Amino acid sequence: MADTHDLLFELGTEELPPNALLSLRKALQENIVAGLQKSGLKYRQIKAFATPRRLAVSIQNLATRQPDQTVERRGPALQAAYQPDGTPTRATEGFAKSCHAGLDQLSVVRTDKGEWLCFKRFIKGVAAEQLIPDILRQSLAALPVPKRMRWGTGSAEFARPVRWAVLLFGDEVLGIEVLGVITGRLTYGHRFHHPLPIALTNPAEYAERLYAEGKVIVSPEDRKDIIAVLAQQAAMAVGGTAHIELELLDEVAALVEWPSPITGSFDERYLSLPQEVLMTTLQTHQKYFPIKDAADKLLPYFITFSNIESRDSDVIRRGNERVIRPRLADAEFFWAQDRKKTLESRIPALSGITFQKTLGSLLSKTRRVQRLAVYIAQALSAESALVERAALLAKADLLTEMVGEFPTLQGTMGRYYALAEGEPAEVAIAIEEQYLPKVSGGPLPETLAGQMLALAEKFDTLCGIFSVGLLPTGDSDPYALRRAALGAVRILVEEKLELSVPALVERATAPLEHAFDREAIRQAVYEFILDRFKGYCLEQGYSADEFEAVLAVRPAVLLDFARRLAAVKQFRDLEAAASLAAANKRICNILRKAEENVVGNVDIAFLTAAEESALFAEIRQAKQDALPRLQRGDYTAALCRLAALRGPVDAFFDHVLVMTDDAALRQNRLGLLAMIRDLFLQIADVSKLQLVS
Repeated sequence: MADTHDLLFELGTEELPPNALLSLRKALQENIVAGLQKSGLKYRQIKAFATPRRLAVSIQNLATRQPDQTVERRGPALQAAYQPDGTPTRATEGFAKSCHAGLDQLSVVRTDKGEWLCFKRFIKGVAAEQLIPDILRQSLAALPVPKRMRWGTGSAEFARPVRWAVLLFGDEVLGIEVLGVITGRLTYGHRFHHPLPIALTNPAEYAERLYAEGKVIVSPEDRKDIIAVLAQQAAMAVGGTAHIELELLDEVAALVEWPSPITGSFDERYLSLPQEVLMTTLQTHQKYFPIKDAADKLLPYFITFSNIESRDSDVIRRGNERVIRPRLADAEFFWAQDRKKTLESRIPALSGITFQKTLGSLLSKTRRVQRLAVYIAQALSAESALVERAALLAKADLLTEMVGEFPTLQGTMGRYYALAEGEPAEVAIAIEEQYLPKVSGGPLPETLAGQMLALAEKFDTLCGIFSVGLLPTGDSDPYALRRAALGAVRILVEEKLELSVPALVERATAPLEHAFDREAIRQAVYEFILDRFKGYCLEQGYSADEFEAVLAVRPAVLLDFARRLAAVKQFRDLEAAASLAAANKRICNILRKAEENVVGNVDIAFLTAAEESALFAEIRQAKQDALPRLQRGDYTAALCRLAALRGPVDAFFDHVLVMTDDAALRQNRLGLLAMIRDLFLQIADVSKLQLVS
């Protein structure tokens, strides 16, 4: 690529928030790409870097200037541009004035739609050096900084104080002001290993020199790879395997520029605690990687990463062991204290915890969920005693010391305490599974009791929060209603539960005692769930028009909806699909415009044309053949059978006039069309499909 230079921009800061580091890096790259595209500056490749103390972007082969371009603006049609005597019309004069041009600068452009006056203006491309400063400033201003701060006496604001900035275009420095500092070629290495400046000569050497001289690994991906390898090596040294979760790996990589592993240990007696308690203490509180044996059981070791190669790593190890010891001792104390009271004995105290001020306490919610869970069990012809018991105990662990200290263990500790108290395993597991799925795409409840309790919990929350007007807006969803709705969708569909969503919504809103428009709220919740279901289906590979085709018949059971959707997807691949979709569109339009009240009744005495007689016979046969398939929910087979109507339908429209002047014939033919429409609408409205016939 001719006339290009590499570009490097680096922003050096105090330690950035680790949970925001990767999103800041991604946004900076995306913002700069958008700015370059808007400016018309081409490049070969862009790569972003991030460490706790810097955000950087390297661009290869960036054009040194915008391309020259000719901008054409079209004016009035030529026939309206001049008077018969050749003088310009007011439209022409106004067009020339708006272009800041003389009449002699206008030209004529010829198209297949006629001739037009136009004005062509040559615009010389602007040098990249003039465009880059604004692109960078705008990109930084648009970053999703969690909380901006000021420092010193300046007015600049950023996530953390900015200490230096680098901006190289080729070998040259572009000296501009960004966030209170002037850009140059000086970067800085590791705060302790190499605190002195490093003078960069060109962008290409950035990552290598910071690694070799500055003891800084600027790529988060490289740091994560190194951390994972070092963690496994350290774990192997004590006979185990490092348990590495991606979220923690991201966070640790955002805390260090030069990762150095330290292996610590804790007293083996703490292994008697529930494993999830130890995992949460190690990972969430301390950012340590746990170590497991071949049986997936925890070993009394952990791995932490220091941001420095210490001459005496034992000091760091002892410090971390000293920190973890009281945390584990507290957990041990909570475990012992909590088991002195049963879950059931804690239930009355739920009345003192507000779920939502209008909806009442957690005890009120517990009672509502319990009744809804029993209804779900009855609707599924399942045993209700276990889920009723699980629903009663579901929130009791929120009052334990352990969950008070480790909120993410809600449900999990309920399972442990229920088992310790001799509750049935199904009850204990359901208490934990009520919160599943916890994240998008996460595991679903495996037990039927857990599935029923999770549905009851989610529908109660959705209907309750909607009824008090606290609907999600934009990015704000404090009650996680989107996650609840999507979780309910996945449970209903993936676990194949034949439950009516409108019926569940009606049952969930029935016990709510405050005043609200019940019908409006029920409809709003139903539409909200359908919207999440649509997103779910699109992710599964279905198209929007396929979804709309099934939505038109409003199946109440999402599992039934999913079966119809699969059938429609297969139907559209049939040779007859496009023709039948077009025919159904035509039928819908004719019936909509007909003045008569059309029903699917036909009098054979008025079947005067051979084509309409043939179509009527085929419809009757198709209806007879499709009925058993519809009854067993085999919508694919039913639609394939209806596809055979293509020939008779095409022949009918080719040879029969529907809107004849004879009222009796017209009514009969409209009835014939209504039979076709009604037959397809038992599955979906295929007229919604966007197909080319």
